[in-house]
Amino acid sequence: MKLYKTTSGIIIESNNQFYLSKHQDWDIFINRDDLYEALVAEIATMDSPENAAWFAQKTILAPIQTQEIWAAGVTYLRSRNARMEESKDSGGDTFYDKVYEAERPEIFFKATAQRTVGTNDFVRIRKDSTWDVPEPELTLCISSSGKIVGYSIGNDMSSRSIEGENPLYLPQAKSYDKCAALGPCVYVSEHPISPDTIINMKINRDGENVFDEQVAISQMKRKHQELVDFLYRECSFPNGCFLMTGTCIVPDYPFTLQKDDEILITIDHIGVLRNVVE
Repeated sequence: MKLYKTTSGIIIESNNQFYLSKHQDWDIFINRDDLYEALVAEIATMDSPENAAWFAQKTILAPIQTQEIWAAGVTYLRSRNARMEESKDSGGDTFYDKVYEAERPEIFFKATAQRTVGTNDFVRIRKDSTWDVPEPELTLCISSSGKIVGYSIGNDMSSRSIEGENPLYLPQAKSYDKCAALGPCVYVSEHPISPDTIINMKINRDGENVFDEQVAISQMKRKHQELVDFLYRECSFPNGCFLMTGTCIVPDYPFTLQKDDEILITIDHIGVLRNVVE
């Protein structure tokens, strides 16, 4: 099932049928360990589902209210190699190799809801950066107790020129206005998402495709629950949180995003997160 936050309220999708939930508070609704069972129970009480034409008229918002977005880095081998390459001139390249092999993962704060946009909205690149890329990431929706209750698509916009100057500049490279995109929904399933799940990212420029690559999440070195356990060790999240799990799709230098580029990130079961560079 899929859970959408829209201007009309919370909408549940099941088997291509749509239900307007009776619940109004997004924070309360998604922050429950039995989210899947709650959705099944709610739609069982609804006799008249809506169709796709009805849903197409709705405006989808980022599926976030007061949750924070955190992110994990260097969870794929290719990400490690890319980060080492971008930081070698500053002498920071060995940091990423050590993190990839270490017991403790790299986890950092990414964005608040204020700095997050939804599907079909605009993302930004920093004016003081010269090398900027999107990073497509499977994103975990986690309850306040630390249980993974759903999945979404995240775009971890990154200023690689800034991060490459010095690893200590990571917060500036990662966190700024419209630095994160999330959506289009929260995918809620009875069982954990399959490791065969494919992430695909396309970038279109002036009507032409300039980047197209995909990867299975099975290539991730870290386990999803492992990342959650480290995040929740000393942090509490009263309304739950989102955790981007890292990327293996990294456009090589000298590719950099430009104004009006269209970014399409597709993840099996979840859908498509579409954004345009502002």
